[in-house]
Amino acid sequence: MATRVLRNHSGRTAVAVLGIRLAAAGAAALTLSGCLGYDGVVTHGVVIDERKAAQIKPGLAAQQVLATIGSPSTTSTVGGDVWYYFSQRTERSAAFMEQKVTDQHVLAVYFDKSKKVQRVSDYGMQDGKAIDFQTRMTPTPGPEVNLVQGLFSKISPF
Repeated sequence: MATRVLRNHSGRTAVAVLGIRLAAAGAAALTLSGCLGYDGVVTHGVVIDERKAAQIKPGLAAQQVLATIGSPSTTSTVGGDVWYYFSQRTERSAAFMEQKVTDQHVLAVYFDKSKKVQRVSDYGMQDGKAIDFQTRMTPTPGPEVNLVQGLFSKISPF
């Protein structure tokens, strides 16, 4: 019994054509699999439930603040004792697109000398400029001067 090998017009066998098609489909599926499950929303910092934040009232002890909303992102002892809780939400439409800050909050808990809550402030995006936590750079007001401009400013009064 003779075996027939099916060949297409370019001389390839049907098995070879099927193999090429399966490899192309697998490569396309692998490429697109990185996009699955990506919702584009990333939250950085401390996420505090609004109900818990509402429990922080003047006169509350520092230990009770720790038990209620947890450890602060950072603290300050300049001009008084303050605990800061940072939260930032960024969104992007696709994984390769630039992030956009959509929400930003700083919950500041101010304490008096006896470590009791004096006041609580919630600062949002409307209260300041967005800070890029990843590059750790804060925008500063004023013109940006490059090296050549800096050198010429020392030589020429113009």
